[in-house]
Amino acid sequence: CYFITPPYSAMTDDARKRIQALEQFSELGSGFNIAMKDLEIRGAGDLLGGDQSGFINEIGFDTYQKIMNEAIEELKENEFKDLYEDENPGEPKEYVKDLQIDTDFELLFPDEYINNITERLNLYNELGTIKDEAGLLQFEAKLNDRFGPLPKQAQALLTSMRIKWLATKMGIEKLILKQGKMVGYFVSDQQSSYYQSGAFHKVLQFVQKHPSLSKMKEKETKNGLRLLLTFENVKSLKKALELLEMVFE
Repeated sequence: CYFITPPYSAMTDDARKRIQALEQFSELGSGFNIAMKDLEIRGAGDLLGGDQSGFINEIGFDTYQKIMNEAIEELKENEFKDLYEDENPGEPKEYVKDLQIDTDFELLFPDEYINNITERLNLYNELGTIKDEAGLLQFEAKLNDRFGPLPKQAQALLTSMRIKWLATKMGIEKLILKQGKMVGYFVSDQQSSYYQSGAFHKVLQFVQKHPSLSKMKEKETKNGLRLLLTFENVKSLKKALELLEMVFE
């Protein structure tokens, strides 16, 4: 079976991108990947305005989705707050939507463990959608079954997901794990209702109860005054996880 195309020089940029997508995703069952790539090339449209294509080309589909979700959440918390007051009344409110982790630990699937680039990217994407321990254990079992025992970098990557969940629950927007120290940056909006929440109250109780383990202080940053929580002598991800788990004991 042959697919005949005009010379690359005669194609538009979008046409070349589509041909490259077909070359990249040629395995059986790659239809979804091709469809998502085509959506990225065309642009998903502007749901809140008049432009109907093109914006996504500049930023990528994942970033587009993130921006859309943040915009919707902001509308729900401000302009349409009254309409969503009773939404999920039994569930704790999420104050952090996207936690950033900056670390000198290796968190990855090594090339020698999963040598197919597309496979690795798909697994990273799948891992990013997992929200609980049960899902993470299923994911780990699948990796063991398909690729064998997890190397330490992959184990660290899964542990970082557990750390991310706990830090998010604590109201931490950015977590730095470097040089034996763990530093968490709390919600940047000082007027946020987070600072009257039960989650923040638990953090305060932990700091008061364990002054030798953690320190809380304010720091002036380029983005304004930020509240930080610092843990010393954190030389492993396991130790970091144990400390964060103690906050909710």
